[in-house]
Amino acid sequence: MSEPGCEAGPHPLAPIFQPRSVAVVGASTDHRKRGNRVLVALREGGYAGSVYPVNPRGGVLRGHRVHTSIASLPEAPDLALVCRPAEAVPEVVAECGRRGIAGAVVLAVGFGESGEEGERLARATLEEARRFGVRIVGPNTSGILNAHTGLNLIGWSKPAPGRMALLVQSGNIALEIANTLCAGGGEGISICVGLGNRLDVGFAECLDYLAHDPATEAILVHAEGLGDARKFIRVAARVSRRKPVVAILGGRSREGRKAAISHTGSLGGSHELLRTGLEQAGVTLIDRTDEIVPVLTALAGRPNGGRGGNDGSGGRAPDDAPGVLVLTDGGGQATLAADLLSELGVPQAGLLESTRLALRRELGPAAAVGNPVDVAGAADTDPEAFARTVRVLAEDPGVGVLLVIGLFGGYSLRFSSELADAEDRAARVMVETAGRSRLPVVVHSTYARNDTPPLRTFAGAGVPVVESLEVAVRAAAELWRRGEALARPPWQPLDAAMAGGRRSRPRPSHGGAVRSERRILTEPEAADLLSGFGLVFPCRVVCRSAGELPSALAELGCPVVLKAVSAHLPHKTEAGAVVTDIGSPAEAERAFKRIVADAGAHLARRPPTSERKLSDRPEIEEVLVARMLASPVAELLIGVRRDEEVGPVLTLGAGGRRAEALGDVVHRLLPLEEEDLRAMIRSLKVSRVLKGYRGGPAADETAIIRAAQGLAASLAAREDLLEAEINPLFALPDRAVAADALVVLRSE
Repeated sequence: MSEPGCEAGPHPLAPIFQPRSVAVVGASTDHRKRGNRVLVALREGGYAGSVYPVNPRGGVLRGHRVHTSIASLPEAPDLALVCRPAEAVPEVVAECGRRGIAGAVVLAVGFGESGEEGERLARATLEEARRFGVRIVGPNTSGILNAHTGLNLIGWSKPAPGRMALLVQSGNIALEIANTLCAGGGEGISICVGLGNRLDVGFAECLDYLAHDPATEAILVHAEGLGDARKFIRVAARVSRRKPVVAILGGRSREGRKAAISHTGSLGGSHELLRTGLEQAGVTLIDRTDEIVPVLTALAGRPNGGRGGNDGSGGRAPDDAPGVLVLTDGGGQATLAADLLSELGVPQAGLLESTRLALRRELGPAAAVGNPVDVAGAADTDPEAFARTVRVLAEDPGVGVLLVIGLFGGYSLRFSSELADAEDRAARVMVETAGRSRLPVVVHSTYARNDTPPLRTFAGAGVPVVESLEVAVRAAAELWRRGEALARPPWQPLDAAMAGGRRSRPRPSHGGAVRSERRILTEPEAADLLSGFGLVFPCRVVCRSAGELPSALAELGCPVVLKAVSAHLPHKTEAGAVVTDIGSPAEAERAFKRIVADAGAHLARRPPTSERKLSDRPEIEEVLVARMLASPVAELLIGVRRDEEVGPVLTLGAGGRRAEALGDVVHRLLPLEEEDLRAMIRSLKVSRVLKGYRGGPAADETAIIRAAQGLAASLAAREDLLEAEINPLFALPDRAVAADALVVLRSE
């Protein structure tokens, strides 16, 4: 199947989400069963298409004639809801295909989740579906819903049509969110689809459909596993530019990277990489169910062309990007909000001096006019002070997101009922001002549970009103992050970026690796390969005997480092295969003998692997002599690899022997711009050392970036390369030098 959204004409999933007619296969007279309840739900929802119940007994059910078989239907419906047990599903799907039905929603359990027999049924169902061109949603699905057309194959009671789409794996999660969205005055639902076991139709294709659905303004994804994560990330990177995509991930992907050879592989688990890829694709990730609706509502109301990023306008410095402004009527909550924003890594807005002066004129001498802006009691008798304040703040380009916290919305309850009209007028002005200036707003209110006119005004305008301060701050933070994301150039993962051109697959340039069918290159071989992509290595000579050492030292000068040369020792230090600071031929000879003995003994103790069979001789026959480098500002690790689930990944972090123990690393999917790499460096704890710690020298950041770019280029250029790693990379004041290298080739 081609990439979703690439074909002209109707979307491939249109017959499923916008069917002109529906067959209910397994219609039942038992009102407790889905085959009965869905007939009621379709009628109550106002579904205008034809509905065809199917049951061998025939008769009439809920006002519909019951057809005795799929073959006897008067027309080929677009969609079938299959309410039959698992063992009957393969044949039902085949019957649907023979009748020309385009899609089937399969409710039954007992497939891939139920052992060997279930897996057989799943294979048989998919085989029939592909034979006849029937698209399958499910099995083990909660169903699908299009609230705007009345298509309700889930059986919920009168879901309110709205602008939020739910793309979920769990029916219970969907119901919890739907109940909140459809409660009185809530946002409502556009489409809900429970994907269940994802035998055929998956997350990526549904996400692409929702991007084109005019009723959908924001999309919530709940997944316990995305299936084809690379495809989903690729589609999400495109969709998130048009509509906000919020995801909550349950469970974990495959266990770790037990087979990883490099530090890079062991430092990046699949779940962590999936989250990284989704974030790069513009997906908003949340971890708590109570954050779902407020964040979704906030992002749905944010104009894509709204505030965010930085253009250097408004008299502020080019690097002074908009932040979050807290507007409050109480200092205690404002302090907590400031702390929470800092913990989330979100900057607070800085105000122009002209803005501060205008606020002082409006609010008087007691108010705080920095950030937070505290009206300091001015609104207790005059709630419209909030409106006047928002008018001033909306003119300041440094205010990227406005977070209102405190009692607003409940002044008529807290102080006097006579304030009700003024408070509602203030809310209307705040909404109008924010809309005109494209300023995103989140409201935290102690009175959020009360149905007051100003809070209804906010809700009606799509402004989230939240009782929890923590959740309100999170919603404001995600609004700011989306603004920043939309201000950046679009990103697509490396696989998609290269889809337009055909790359050659070069053979490995190292005859020894080819002849012995090795996947792991020796350090000299790895250095030779990576040098071609701009990586800088120390001057080096390979010696096959101690007798060759004097000439090597004469060529390189002292001091030098000696290392064992072996494809079976990807991590040489733990094997005693490295000796540093050698200053004479005599020291070099002793080091040579020690390395050969210690490394050989280490290999002999290790069990056989796919790279080294039991019959292989573990002796070390070559030693690398390299010029010893000056002490670095810091030792770093840079690695690239092709992750099976998410695609090409670059890892950057603190390196050396303790790389895994420190865990100071960051991962990003390729490709990456130079500014992305600088941001990765800044996010590391070791970045403080790289800048020059306690009067020490600073590292050459540009040289570090060039090394990372070279490593990424090697992965892009060579399809035979699986992993490449530099550990350590010596970050020096004037350069970055690869002190060791590891390259792993793909197995054929």
